[in-house]
Amino acid sequence: MNLKTTIVAIAVAAFLGFLVWGLVGTGDGTLAPGEPVPSATLPTLPPGGEGSLADYRGGWVLLNVWASWCVPCRDESPALDRFERENRNRISVLGIDTRDLTDDALAFIEEFNISYAQLRDADGGYADDLETTGVPESFLIDPDGNLVSHFPGPFRNLGEVEEFAAPALADSAGSGGQGAGS
Repeated sequence: MNLKTTIVAIAVAAFLGFLVWGLVGTGDGTLAPGEPVPSATLPTLPPGGEGSLADYRGGWVLLNVWASWCVPCRDESPALDRFERENRNRISVLGIDTRDLTDDALAFIEEFNISYAQLRDADGGYADDLETTGVPESFLIDPDGNLVSHFPGPFRNLGEVEEFAAPALADSAGSGGQGAGS
């Protein structure tokens, strides 16, 4: 192999390694149910504002960490968007785009016609605070800001999202309200 071929082979191997990390590195993080979920102020997508998980205190939140380059994230996106549209008065869905380029994230949001709130975690610092091990990962957070459950990996369909969010849907059926994110 010549030098150019070697460099290309190394770059491809590094890229594939990064993709594999995102696809199979979906083991459980160390945040335990009942623990407070970290909050950070992040820029919004589209750009122009900022937001935080703390803005949703008082209501249930399904927090989904994703990236535009993640194929399983693309696969689960329609189910998450449908879930949000059908349940927006009962639970907030908040997307966290991590380790991604702004233009790629915006193209993803447009392609899937995502209407729920999105924050940008450009360097992955907030994903690290959440102790994620890959993308996608989802967290169900109670009105006090504590972790109820964690879903490593992609949702395969709407039923799986509904099953994951069942504690929130059951609780909010009687309360009729949620936090500032509604």
